[in-house]
Amino acid sequence: MSFYTSLSGLQAAQTDMSTISHNIANVSTNGFKKSRSEFTDIMASNFTSDPRRLTGSGAALAQNKQMFGAGSLVTTGSSLDLAVAGDGFFAVKTMTSGGATTAYTRNGSFSVDPNRYITDAQGSRLQAFSVETDGTVPNGGTLADVRVPMTSGEAKATGGVTLKANLNVGATVPTDPTFDPAKPASYNNATSTTIYDDKGNAQTLTNYFVRKAPTDAASTASEWTVYSYVGGEKMNDGTGVGVSFDAAGNLTSDNLTLTVPVAGSTDPRTIKLDLTGSTAAKQPFSIESRSQDGTALGEFAGITVDNAGIITASYSNGDAVKLGKVALANFVNPTGLRQNGGQYWSATGLSGTATVGAANENGFGKLMSGTIEGSNVDITEELVELIAAQRNFQANAKALDTSSQISQTIFNIRA
Repeated sequence: MSFYTSLSGLQAAQTDMSTISHNIANVSTNGFKKSRSEFTDIMASNFTSDPRRLTGSGAALAQNKQMFGAGSLVTTGSSLDLAVAGDGFFAVKTMTSGGATTAYTRNGSFSVDPNRYITDAQGSRLQAFSVETDGTVPNGGTLADVRVPMTSGEAKATGGVTLKANLNVGATVPTDPTFDPAKPASYNNATSTTIYDDKGNAQTLTNYFVRKAPTDAASTASEWTVYSYVGGEKMNDGTGVGVSFDAAGNLTSDNLTLTVPVAGSTDPRTIKLDLTGSTAAKQPFSIESRSQDGTALGEFAGITVDNAGIITASYSNGDAVKLGKVALANFVNPTGLRQNGGQYWSATGLSGTATVGAANENGFGKLMSGTIEGSNVDITEELVELIAAQRNFQANAKALDTSSQISQTIFNIRA
């Protein structure tokens, strides 16, 4: 029996070394949780055995217990690097040959894939609660993939531009009587405004101000002509629009209607130029304010995750769209989870079913963006444990050798 007792000890020590080696190999694996081999003794007995005469028969593996203590937190600065400080796992949808299944992980390194889903390095999709536009979770919450729209909002063509200009009545009449935007001597001042077409594409509207020669040398009133171009195309067929100011410098004409030609269209669009509030006095030329009523189609600019888990995508037009709320899962007995590899776990009868919630709620941990949870393996501790396991192996090997020597001595006894 001593042979089998020592053999069981060798197997236990070997299992212990394998577990420790696995821990050490994953010391740099994000979200990894170390395991600890726990053993139980074996007693060869039955109900008739005298308990005072029992001898042990070795050791057996009781369990490889998973240790879900917190790993080190590393700041990365990437908004889709997430870490849970406390209890909870990220839920991800994994694609297998048998279809989609839900797995759980502590590795929160996510990114946007080519199909615009938020996924981890293995292509599994992050699961989040669907939210309303204000970020609230309706009807208890439904888990879904998170897909990032590449655009936001609706494009609207500019129909009106408002400029509040201050013109200088002291400006001289241009020396070149024929207006040409390529000749600065043919106009006094120019200003540009960004406008949009019906597809949300940005265009540049440039207005040129040309002072007209006064008809009455004694009058302090002034008249100007405004020429307008969009992307180099003439508006109003290149005809300027007259603008006049009274002797006090107040505008006496406004709401100028301009037309801009559209390539391939017989129905050019109309833009109203509103100069309300503009003045003409002995002052430097300036634009006090400007606005236009068109909107661009927002292009995806970035993504953020706040401490409550709300995933928000931002766009070039200023839109901020809430895409979902990161879901966290917890279990009654996390040590009963099945390890699937790839820092994934799946639920079993021992772990119980997942309880799904959100960060900072119902006992779930705090969610941190821009941070990754590293492995919870302490390399120094594991090396010490490895030495101890090696010594255990050597001791059991020595016991086996001793038993072998005793048996050999018995075999060599001669009558």
